[in-house]
Amino acid sequence: MFKLSNLSYKNQRIFIILAFSIVPVVLLFTFAYLPVIKMFQYSFTNWNGLSKNMEYVGFDNYKTIFTKPEYFAVFKVSLYYFVATFVQMGLAMYFATILSFNVRMKNLFKGILFFPTLLNGVAIGFIFLFFFKPDGTLDTLLQFVGLESLQQKWLLNPNLNNISLAGASLWRYMGMNFIIFLGAISSVSKDVYEASDIDGANRWHQFLHIILPSIKRILQLNLILAISGAIGVFEIPFVMTGGSNGTSTFVIQTVDVAFKYSKLGLASALAVILLFIVILVTIVQRILIKEEA
Repeated sequence: MFKLSNLSYKNQRIFIILAFSIVPVVLLFTFAYLPVIKMFQYSFTNWNGLSKNMEYVGFDNYKTIFTKPEYFAVFKVSLYYFVATFVQMGLAMYFATILSFNVRMKNLFKGILFFPTLLNGVAIGFIFLFFFKPDGTLDTLLQFVGLESLQQKWLLNPNLNNISLAGASLWRYMGMNFIIFLGAISSVSKDVYEASDIDGANRWHQFLHIILPSIKRILQLNLILAISGAIGVFEIPFVMTGGSNGTSTFVIQTVDVAFKYSKLGLASALAVILLFIVILVTIVQRILIKEEA
């Protein structure tokens, strides 16, 4: 009978490491890598997701996507979230900088800013659905301050619906960036600030010459994650509008192709293309960041 005590100390360590690693590795492969492998496989078929037989069509799905501009037209919607990303990061950095100094009730403000991060994306979608609906929260607030003329059908107006959705996304994700920036800023030694105060530096000088250089790497990482997230937006527009009236994103379009039109093979090809776009954007950003460094 096998006994662990019969092994040498070195072999015992190897055995324990393998024993504890095998379960997470199996789970990672089963729920992460295997679906990606199957996605690549489905992208070369004409499968509807229900039948047992999958017709192999080669690169026909990819040819269809690249020969029909409407499949890439939805990336215009991503521009709204892309712009919102920079606004979100600017606000997060602004609040993180202020609350890194001695401010009254700063713990309360930290909690308020971080709170949206704790909410589920679907819940946030329903919250803002009531916020933007006609005679909803936003229209009531505008009426209360005497700005009835600004009341709109925020989610039905094609000129404003994507701006409204991007605003909801900004509210949701700003708290996470805020906490990351705050942690990075708080890691700067207080002695540095005291020395700058002696030299006559004001808050702007401290931000420009102390805070900004110290969080440069964190800022670059957040930028990569935020831009990748802007390309793959799904929850908020799906819950609030279902992708109607010009609010469909690439991910919503992929879901519709798969489950509304039963073209799982074509949807898999769309997902593969999105995967490569995100990888390409990340690589380009990393190259640009290295060149700046």
